[in-house]
Amino acid sequence: MNYLNQFAFQFYPYIAVAVLLIGSWARYDKAMYSWRTGSTQLLSDRGMRFGSNCFHIGIIAILGGHFVGLLTPHALYEPFITSSQKQMLAMVVGGFFGALCFVGITILLVRRLTNARVRAIGSFGDTLVLVLLFAQLCLGLYSIKISAGHLDGGVMVMLAEWAQHIVTFRAGAADYVEGVHWVYKAHIFLGLTLVLIAPFTRLVHVWSVPISYLWRPYQVVRRRQATLRYGPRE
Repeated sequence: MNYLNQFAFQFYPYIAVAVLLIGSWARYDKAMYSWRTGSTQLLSDRGMRFGSNCFHIGIIAILGGHFVGLLTPHALYEPFITSSQKQMLAMVVGGFFGALCFVGITILLVRRLTNARVRAIGSFGDTLVLVLLFAQLCLGLYSIKISAGHLDGGVMVMLAEWAQHIVTFRAGAADYVEGVHWVYKAHIFLGLTLVLIAPFTRLVHVWSVPISYLWRPYQVVRRRQATLRYGPRE
């Protein structure tokens, strides 16, 4: 069991990231025109706008919270907030945006499975991604319930130590998560699996987030005035 733990939480993260980087580069180089979101809004707009907005707002906030919460060293926030307070903050903020994301992905998944036109044009990979994201979100929401049973912040510190050991290429990362609840392990492993399969699915479009729209100048569109011609001038 220890060998499985070592593989899943010490070596698997690097395998997943390596496949993400190399696979994304290869897909862009060999199949550039498949690099798209594959939106089906033109086929059916019902529920698409609300569901997509809820999902994307929620997932962006959740990913940002995970990035800051896991990769910020304990020594930096310790003078301002305790581990217990940090855990409570993560539970409240994560719960709100997790619920928002849950509403959105439920709408999108139901739409994908029940709308005949959307289902016909979609692929197995599109449905698989939504199912895995739905499962990942459910694990994350369930982990809030588990975290409520121990508000001392100890588990959050161990998960942060695991993440910081991984990004700094240090050994012993898997030891920090060996004794935590299974839901945290499943949440981490499924998250890494989503990273692994991203280059082969529509998830690859996360590389093309239109951040430049934030500072791009407004495009001014003017209507061309019609020019009337009455014949050659004399």
